[in-house]
Amino acid sequence: MPMNKWYEQGGEQEDVVISTRIRLARSLPGYPYPQRMNAAGRRQIEQMVFEAATDENTAVGHQFAYQSMEEIARMEGLSLAERRLVRPDFPASRQGGLLFTQDEAVSLVVNDEDHLRIQVFHAGLDLENAYAEADRMDTILDKALHFAFDTKLGYLTQDPQNLGTGMRASLLLHLPALHENGSLGRIAAGLAKLGLSLEEEPFDTEQESEGTARYLLSNRLTLGLSEEDALRNLKSIAQQLLVQERTARLTLAEKLEVQDAVSRALGVLQNARMISNQEMASLLYSVRFGVATGLLSGVAYEKLDALLMELQPATLTLACGRRLTQSQRESLRAEIIHRVLV
Repeated sequence: MPMNKWYEQGGEQEDVVISTRIRLARSLPGYPYPQRMNAAGRRQIEQMVFEAATDENTAVGHQFAYQSMEEIARMEGLSLAERRLVRPDFPASRQGGLLFTQDEAVSLVVNDEDHLRIQVFHAGLDLENAYAEADRMDTILDKALHFAFDTKLGYLTQDPQNLGTGMRASLLLHLPALHENGSLGRIAAGLAKLGLSLEEEPFDTEQESEGTARYLLSNRLTLGLSEEDALRNLKSIAQQLLVQERTARLTLAEKLEVQDAVSRALGVLQNARMISNQEMASLLYSVRFGVATGLLSGVAYEKLDALLMELQPATLTLACGRRLTQSQRESLRAEIIHRVLV
């Protein structure tokens, strides 16, 4: 029986926090970083990680699927990037690999910028549990791979910015009210002084403006700060943003034109015969705002988030199992949305 994906599950504070991601960058001692390695060296690293992750004698507790970037089809690579499992340009590099669980909550990226990156995704605000799983995997894999570590610099990584903990914790936020009132630039500047980053995270990187108001809040400091302190700081700031966003939403939701836009968004999604990827994102995030402010009811956040993940072009095409023209894809997307939301 197929397992639900992590993004199909509900999460804490999900009206604002879409997802939590913990990423640990690790390297293996005695090997050049992937960009300086030859093909034989990269394959050796992949084999070592694969054996460590799939060893039945350890307490890994996960069954991983494996995808080699050397062998991956273009559409599959695009879908991995759409689902945030890899950087968009990683599949095109034709080197490295990816191990991931059926629910896609835990993944191991091999030979990208570092020898290994451990990733854990959870729905909503769940920094503690996501980190606990990443740390558990880190401990198990370290016993077999012996990650490069310096007593002063911490974990050694290709990018000096990741020295220390090697941890990048991030929260994907939906901040339409703060985006609308123009306060996010000031907020981001203040957070930068605290070692945190708040940057717009477009749903479709090829579009200059899409109106989804997605932002990524993450830690920038990895050296001289423990993982626990970094997570505590990030959560504290996130909770402040939650309060500010919810307060601003009260004012925004009172505007008649906003109420109209939310109602129209749901109407289009329920009745359109064709929907583009960009239009889908704009409309579904408008509906998400409507649910959060009580303008709409009867729609679960996890259903909206699953649609946004699974109806992206490459992912939708793969699920269909055949090549689709743009018109066919837009028609199928509208049909699926109609079934879910009506």
